Amino acid sequence: MGISRRNFLSAAVTTGVGAAFMKRIPQIFPHTNAKEAAVSGIKLTYRRYELKLRHVFTISRSSKTVTPVIFADVTADGITGTGESSPNARYHEDASTVTAFLDRIDLSRYDDPFEREDILDYVAGIAPENTSAKAAVDIALHDWAGKKLGVPLYKLWGLDRNKVPVTSFTIAIDTPKVMQDKIREAEEYPIYKIKVGLDNDAEIMKAVREVTKKTLRVDANEGWKTKEVALERIKMLQDNGVEFIEQPMPAAQLSDIAWLKERVGIPIMADESVLSLYDIPKIAEAFDGINIKLMKSTGIREAMRMIHTARAFKMKIMLGCMIESSVGISAAAHLSPLVDYTDLDGNLLITNDPYTGLTLKDGRVIPGDGPGLGVVPREG
Repeated sequence: MGISRRNFLSAAVTTGVGAAFMKRIPQIFPHTNAKEAAVSGIKLTYRRYELKLRHVFTISRSSKTVTPVIFADVTADGITGTGESSPNARYHEDASTVTAFLDRIDLSRYDDPFEREDILDYVAGIAPENTSAKAAVDIALHDWAGKKLGVPLYKLWGLDRNKVPVTSFTIAIDTPKVMQDKIREAEEYPIYKIKVGLDNDAEIMKAVREVTKKTLRVDANEGWKTKEVALERIKMLQDNGVEFIEQPMPAAQLSDIAWLKERVGIPIMADESVLSLYDIPKIAEAFDGINIKLMKSTGIREAMRMIHTARAFKMKIMLGCMIESSVGISAAAHLSPLVDYTDLDGNLLITNDPYTGLTLKDGRVIPGDGPGLGVVPREG
């Protein structure tokens, strides 16, 4: 009896063969004749920038009003591809660690950016972690290839950009009154992601439901520390018609999350518990789905692998983001026709996005039709 591709992939990942198998998945871009693609030398540069938030952004573990990001530029053959790093302390990164990591990369050892697999393997081997720094290089290489071929990324992958899921819009933790005001201000968005994880979760949800009947998704950002508290809070969320709950407890408490999954009536999505495809087999029994973020998963290449692996485990998939400009959000948006849910609002939460090219249409973040990422620097 033959084995299906899905069953083979699931078995391969679970038994440890997955890494070897996934490295043999065909490259995202088509093969190109070496003579046609050959270019002379690759240059990597970077620029620091500070994104300013419209409102104080508070989750269960931190607050911020600005977010430093680093734009990485890969230049070869007269073409520049741009990527973005939005570092997060939860994953042991900040602007200084990103620039220090980028300083260690020597792309001049390669002649052709189409050698992306080898280049990204080299970048990955420089040091562990540094996920958003690696993502910046990954995104820049993909942008370069799309520009070189004159095609937007979604077309290279055979996707329909009009089939992206509706994005949620994040309402960060604040006083219940301020959160109500934020919802009124964000009236154009059909889905809200409500941040919780503190002692007044029930008060927040009551206030939210007083001003909207729209679809709600909730993110605790590991805020509940005991399974009993988490169970009580999730039952309260169910009573408020919440679609799903994201990362209710710390990633280290996997057995407690599995205990929760058996006792609640809404899906539980993993965020902090899943960074790479290797995490998926470990957490599949405890979660109903995963939230993939390019900044914690080292970029587009790993995100694509994670999408296929999660499908093999019959898990739901969401594409999320950090606070990012249109560069990082565009990279995820091009992938979004492949997933079930999106939370791609990072550029919508800031006041000084230095790039443009995305379109918000009926609650969907539509990638641009220009080559590569389809974004360009904003005039002025």
